[in-house]
Amino acid sequence: MEHELKEFIKMCDDAIKRGDFDTLMNYYTDDAVLVVKPGMIARGKEEIKKAFIAIAKYFNNSLMPTQGEMIILEAGDTALVLSQTLINSDKTDSDYSMDRRSTYVFKKNSQGEWLCAIDNSYGTELISNKDI
Repeated sequence: MEHELKEFIKMCDDAIKRGDFDTLMNYYTDDAVLVVKPGMIARGKEEIKKAFIAIAKYFNNSLMPTQGEMIILEAGDTALVLSQTLINSDKTDSDYSMDRRSTYVFKKNSQGEWLCAIDNSYGTELISNKDI
């Protein structure tokens, strides 16, 4: 049986592809953290939305994330997602890997809906960059 978070993450990726960052913010906790790039994080929905707009601009509004292999570890209202994240875009000269080993943390809200609390598409790559 497929975990419901797989479909949830697909909806997030689709919102990013469409540039629909208002809808995307509905999928985050109020105090969420997004790793924009190693050494730079955004905290809270307002900063995260601004970061996604800047990221989209960096990728010429052609950002197309998809998920490959995925492992979901769930404990109560918290889930850790380890995922192969593939980033495609028209921009071919990015300084960052487009094939990543992402780590995401999700929490269920009081309505039983999953929300992203930590969005880290760089995964353990951050260990070598301790500026966060």
